[in-house]
Amino acid sequence: MRRLARVLALVAAPAAATGEVVIDPPAPGSVSRAEGLAAWDRIYEVASHPRCANCHVGASDVPMWSGPGYGRTRPHGMAVRAGDSRIGAETIPCRTCHVTSRTGGIDRPHAAPQVADAWRLAPPEAAWFGRSSDQICAQLRDPARTDGRTALQIAEHLGHDVILHWAWTPGSGREPAPYSLQEHVNDVLAWGVAGQPCAFD
Repeated sequence: MRRLARVLALVAAPAAATGEVVIDPPAPGSVSRAEGLAAWDRIYEVASHPRCANCHVGASDVPMWSGPGYGRTRPHGMAVRAGDSRIGAETIPCRTCHVTSRTGGIDRPHAAPQVADAWRLAPPEAAWFGRSSDQICAQLRDPARTDGRTALQIAEHLGHDVILHWAWTPGSGREPAPYSLQEHVNDVLAWGVAGQPCAFD
């Protein structure tokens, strides 16, 4: 058994070393409701954090600016609108300022965030800016509002979407989302195995 554990650790090591997210759900039945609720509390801390919530504005096509660096919550400056496309195709594309880049600009003060993908708002059905823990919990376990994704599929989405990864490496003195991306994925997986409990159940 110890040998198997060492082999599994070696297999997982390259992914961890390169910063990739490891998707390793707990065994079915191994996460209690209380542990699932504790995992949810941490998930909510991430989802409601400005690094995540500011672009989860729902039907509105106006991203938000909130968090310690902004002083007060307000709509994105420069009258920015993302339109129905969610990427600003109807007005000025988000990537005009949010240049598609792996490194350029994010460590310069006041530079627009940049990632190796087209910057965009979350889809309208993924609205949770300003919503409570109970509201977001109900939303994320409702297949009609997650495009049919299970908790495992949400974790996999977190693992490969580089825009989401930016929340933990925002640069320019911005406060990152709490915990780490891997810890957040682990919490989503644990919450799923626990049956996606919400405090109001």
